[in-house]
Amino acid sequence: MKLIEVKTSRESEKFIAFPTILYKNTKKWIRPITKDIEGIFDPKVNESFQHGECIRWLLEQNGEIIGTVAAFVNTLTLHKDNDQATGGIGFFECINNQDAANMLFDRCKEWLQQKGVEAMDGPVNFGDRDKWWGLLTKGYEFEPIYQCNYHMPYYKDLFENYGFQVYFEHYTFIRNTFDPFHPRIRYKAELLRMDKNYSFEHIQKKHYAKYTADIISIYNRAWVGHEGVPLMSKEQGEAIINKLKPIVDEQIIWLAYYKGEAVAFYINIPEVNQIFKYLNGKLNFIGKLKFIWHKWIKTNKKMLGLVFGIVPEHQGKGLDGALIMATADIVQKQYKRYPILEINGIGDFNRKMITVVKQVGGEIGKIHSTYRYLFDRNKAFERMKPM
Repeated sequence: MKLIEVKTSRESEKFIAFPTILYKNTKKWIRPITKDIEGIFDPKVNESFQHGECIRWLLEQNGEIIGTVAAFVNTLTLHKDNDQATGGIGFFECINNQDAANMLFDRCKEWLQQKGVEAMDGPVNFGDRDKWWGLLTKGYEFEPIYQCNYHMPYYKDLFENYGFQVYFEHYTFIRNTFDPFHPRIRYKAELLRMDKNYSFEHIQKKHYAKYTADIISIYNRAWVGHEGVPLMSKEQGEAIINKLKPIVDEQIIWLAYYKGEAVAFYINIPEVNQIFKYLNGKLNFIGKLKFIWHKWIKTNKKMLGLVFGIVPEHQGKGLDGALIMATADIVQKQYKRYPILEINGIGDFNRKMITVVKQVGGEIGKIHSTYRYLFDRNKAFERMKPM
């Protein structure tokens, strides 16, 4: 076995193509869009290169690729809420061979140590936590959502046998959209609706710039105080939200206002992997035509609950339930486009949100585990602290 650093376009093609060989008989796997993966490793596309660096390797045996991995250093999160400088590894794919996995992990560790790093999290993304984050450890029977990892069941053993430990878990809750809600959700929502200082509205594309600014403001006040979450710049936020615009469904993104000030959001989007699975990773001219066709015939029947955000001063008042019920009043009665709802990315450290989602009625269908490996093997390991 030998490791090859990815430097050429041909090596990059092999890096991206390897999963198509590994998962060719895995029915639930959906091939990622090639341009999405390429963009992560392109300094012209990925802003993380402005404050970090990454490297990729191929693992080859007898002329065939048997594994891939990338390692990252991000100065914005290197020391943020960590007891030690912590880097990351991601895009790990490997045959079921512990020696091969160890070789990939060891190389990442060596490279990160050269950068002054003392621990590595994985598998994670070189960028935002809502994409390509965590190892799938439950839910292999479900298709992955867009830009979300799907993994072989044996990966869990490969990571844990090496010495990785679970730092935190992300849960994906799945529910029938038309099922009734817990009475407590309705009760909290009705209380807030009686308070005339609060108002609720779904976005309108004709005022997209206004809602974008409101969402960025809420996000920075609601999330930046938490571990590993950097401030979102106006430019970064606009880029992310504008990228969603072609798929946005106005009816399923809701904001709450208090005396006219934006204080909370609940963002749902159509789950586009339900269309992308017909594109075989290619968003070229033909792929775009296929996308438009499937969008027009309404192939997708799944709605993705992407993220909540509630500013600190208004947390604990039932705004989450009120936003859920505002959305439900539309999708259960007037706009029955999406029979299935997946609420993605609820961290096990976010106990309040887990309680809320359980009241919504969903069951945990998938778990993505973020693992951490401390280079000092005598240092006590601690999981992420609850919010």
